[in-house]
Formats: sequence, structure tokens, C-alpha cells
Amino acid sequence: MLRNITPKGLFARTMLIVTLPIFLMQSVITYVFFARHWEEVTGNLAANVAGDIATITKLYEEAAGPITVETVNELAREQMGIAFRFDKNSEIPTANRGSIFKVLNRTIDNKLRQKLAYPFWYNTTSYPAYVEIREQLPNGVLVFFVPRERIIATNGHIFVMWLIGATLLLGFVTWVFMRNQLRSIQRLATAAEAFGRGRDMPDFKPTGATEVRQAGRAFMAMRQRIKRHLKQRTEMLAGVSHDLRTPLTRIKLALAMQPDEKEIAAMRTDIEEMEHMLEEYLAFARNQVLDQTEVVELRELLRDIANGVSRAGHKITIDAPHEISLDARRSGIKRAVSNLISNALKHAKNVRVSLRMKDGNAQIIIDDDGPGIAPEDFDAVFKPFSRLDLARSQNTPGVGLGLTVVRDIARAHGGDIDLAKSPMGGLQAILHIPL
Repeated sequence: MLRNITPKGLFARTMLIVTLPIFLMQSVITYVFFARHWEEVTGNLAANVAGDIATITKLYEEAAGPITVETVNELAREQMGIAFRFDKNSEIPTANRGSIFKVLNRTIDNKLRQKLAYPFWYNTTSYPAYVEIREQLPNGVLVFFVPRERIIATNGHIFVMWLIGATLLLGFVTWVFMRNQLRSIQRLATAAEAFGRGRDMPDFKPTGATEVRQAGRAFMAMRQRIKRHLKQRTEMLAGVSHDLRTPLTRIKLALAMQPDEKEIAAMRTDIEEMEHMLEEYLAFARNQVLDQTEVVELRELLRDIANGVSRAGHKITIDAPHEISLDARRSGIKRAVSNLISNALKHAKNVRVSLRMKDGNAQIIIDDDGPGIAPEDFDAVFKPFSRLDLARSQNTPGVGLGLTVVRDIARAHGGDIDLAKSPMGGLQAILHIPL
């Protein structure tokens, strides 16, 4: 349950880890202050006031001769700071008008009950500077006005405001500090994501705490190793391809000078297939090299591919009602779409290419009316050198790298490729590329 309700982001979690103990500590301190110190101080003050009121009541009841009511009133006002009056033939209200702090009401009520002999009523909310206390006598009501600071510890709100201010200040300092620290982590994540999509971000520099800087330097070193490895592998395969082309060319020349016999024709076909395989190997390795990205107009790119297919004697339908632009490696996107279209044309008569935008992704959808692929084989076709000869024609050329190259290109741009049953009856390939 805690996993579901706690925040998922590092910033929110860190703020919770830092501020929650502070809040709990301040809450405990506030509770202890109100339950112990404030209640004790207020109790002492209320007890003194209750004693004064009991004394004034007794003097008022016994006022006669030289001690008159006016003398008692003057004595109470000057010596005790309490003013009172007598309302003849009146009664006290039934319910007290207490504070929102229950501990304050309970303390005042207890102290007055201990000292006063008659029923009483008090009001702590109507007057900002006074607390009104009424005492029911047999023939009327004594109404007392006691200065608030004499019966209530008035500095409680200052303590509460200090606690709130300290909590807000600590929270603000934590927020500023964590925001600066997390900015470095976010820049590192952005650089890693950009590198995965083929963007080099040469201006990235490690910043922040020591651990974040260490992670940034490790990322930069890893990026250089990956780029160096990809470059070396591509150069090696290019060299192997070049070295193999030389003897293949000599063999082709030798076979070209031979008479057109059945065995010679078969050898020529084998040589051509070997050349095609070398080209696919080299294209697969070349796809791993991270070219520079640029703004690619997808509708224009699809029309360019369609024109090339038309010159080769094939025809495809392009459905691209809207222009969609994205920052990508043009050669990689073109190679991926061309591979999908070429794969469809090998096994189908009609091919349709659609361009859509969904959930922040550009979708290039290739449908054909060929034999299709069984759903249980969708994952297998993406494995290098995999060929589903039972589903497709055995006589089609290739080494099983076409869809592997397409998936690698899509994932290098942060996207992917999905296969499904096409409405045209064959295979549907959906290439997702984030905008």
C-alpha cells in the first residue's frame, strides 16, 4: 500500500524523506508545548484569577459599613486588574463560549470549579483583550472582565508561528538544494537518452555532487568506447567485404568467359547471392554507427522511396494526409522503411504505406496482401539470420537481417516495431518513432 501512495520521483521522495521527519518533530514539540508547558502556565494563571474572583465575590457579599460595593470594585480594579458589575435578577447562559483549543477550556473550567462556590460561565472569544466570567449569585449575576494575559498564556501563537516558519524555511532550503542536485541527474539522463537516439550532445559536462559527476564521467567514457567499438567493427566488416569482393570479381570474370552451361549458370547465381549477402552484412554493421540527426519530413521521405520503387518496376500506395517532421537520422529511417517495403514486395502484389501520428509517435504502417506470418513467429523474425521459409517463399534472396536492421534503427531512435495481421490479408508492420 505504501508503494502505491508514495511518490515515484527522486525529487519528491527526497523532499518527503527530509520534510516528513521535520514535520513529525515539530508536531511532537508542539504537542508537548501545549500539553505540558502551555497547559501548566495557563492553569497557574487561571488558578490565580479564580482565587481573585472568589475573594471579590466574598467581599461583595459581605460589603457593608466602611467596605462598600464601590470600595470592592475599586480594590479589584486597582489591585487585581479585574472589573466587575452586578446584574440583578439575571441568570448565566447555559453553554460556555470557549476557545478552539480544548486544553485551554478544560484548564480554565477546572480551576474555576475548584475556587468558585457558585455556578459560573465564561467567554474567551468575544473580546480580544478580555475574558468574560459570570458567576451566578442567589439574587443576580456578577460579571467579571479579566485581562486576557492574566488568565491565558498569550505567547502560544508566537511559538506556533516560529515552528511553522522554521519548517517552511527548512523545506525551502531543502527544495533549492535538491533541485540543483537533481538538475545534474536530469542532464545526465537527457544526455544518455539523446545518445541512445543518435544525438551526441558534445556540450554535456558532468556537474553536481561527487557521485553524480562520477556517473557523468563514466557515461562519457562509455559513450566513447561504444562509438570506437562501432567504428572499428564497421571498418573491419568493410575491409572484409572489400577483400572478398576482389576474389569474387575474379571468379565472376572467369565464369563470364565460360560457355553458357547449366552448371556455370548455377555458379553465377551463387556468386551473385554471395555478393548480396556481403552487402547485407555491411548494411547491418553500418546501421550501428550513429550518424548525425536532422529534421526529416516523413511524407517527402515516403514519396522519395515510392519513386525509387516505381523505377524498379513496382508500385505501392502512399497514404500520408499530413506532413510529420521529426529529428532523426534520415539514412537510418529511409533504410528501415525501404527494408519493410522490400520485404513486403517479395511476398505480395499490393503494398500500402500509411503515415499516422499517435500518442506522440510517428507511425509508418506497411500493409501487404501476401501470405503473412503466424502470430507465434512474430518475435522469431527479428532474430539475426532468421528466415521463416515455411511462411514465405524459400526462393527469395536474403540472409534474414532485414527486420533485425529495422528494429535496431527504430530502437536507436527511441521507438520500436510491431507486427500484426493486415486488413489487406497479409502482414502489417508498424514502425513507431517518437516525435
